[in-house]
Amino acid sequence: MPLTLSETRETLAKLGVHPKHMLGQNFLIDGNIVRKSLELAQVVPGDRVVEVGPGLGTLTRTLLEAGAEVWAVERDALLARHLGETLAPLHPGRLHLLQADAMDHPTADIPADRPFKIVANLPYAISTPWMDAVLEGPLPERLVLMLQFEAAQRYMAKPGTKQFGSISIFIQSAFDIAPGHKVSGHCFHPRPDVESYLFNLVRKPAPLLFPKPAKRAIRACFQQRRKQIGTLLRGQLPDGGRAWIDSLVAAGQSPTVRPEDIPLHLWQTFPGVADSAPADTTSPS
Repeated sequence: MPLTLSETRETLAKLGVHPKHMLGQNFLIDGNIVRKSLELAQVVPGDRVVEVGPGLGTLTRTLLEAGAEVWAVERDALLARHLGETLAPLHPGRLHLLQADAMDHPTADIPADRPFKIVANLPYAISTPWMDAVLEGPLPERLVLMLQFEAAQRYMAKPGTKQFGSISIFIQSAFDIAPGHKVSGHCFHPRPDVESYLFNLVRKPAPLLFPKPAKRAIRACFQQRRKQIGTLLRGQLPDGGRAWIDSLVAAGQSPTVRPEDIPLHLWQTFPGVADSAPADTTSPS
């Protein structure tokens, strides 16, 4: 069962742990949201699941009780030791705990020989760089992430909106966005100052991953998003992006279009993307 607010407070006090804002330590205390995370991820016995920042193990415990095998990465040494001493002995061989920074180990070093999912109450400060690291592959078949609502809006933004950016392109080229769930601040201890959202992604049948040079150039375009695409690509690509801009015009776009107004399917034809290796994914389950 998930830990209640009183159990969370008592355990933190016993461990001498004071929630650290810089680590995004807002502990989930609502059992309904924990169960909703598993429901959205369609967790079944035998699933292999990555968890980032397990904290006191509220979500971890529920995943293990559902029959999943869990790979968890926890940066806080005290919390990692607590999980190793309490949860691991109850589920021998099914909790693989790594005390490390999730930015260095975004998928907790799970072997990528079989399908896996990610279910995580993600530290909000690392959500975008961590997501970018996951997009290097191999890709999970499903992700259910507790995110700051503002970040979720950027990730699922459509072209023509102010929220649409490079991370929107990279995520939506690899995953389909499934219905998620808004989460109240009352579901955490301590209560965060921002709204939260359970973000729900399902890997596309043929996911597209962008090579690093293309990602760098696209990010650079959105760092000056008020400029026209032709101006932005000068110095970014060998021909100044002339051939690609011509293809945009052929598809009905203006040569003075701004990055946020270019449709997703045209960003997927960006120079170097079509020539990149296929997405590194696990086999479908």
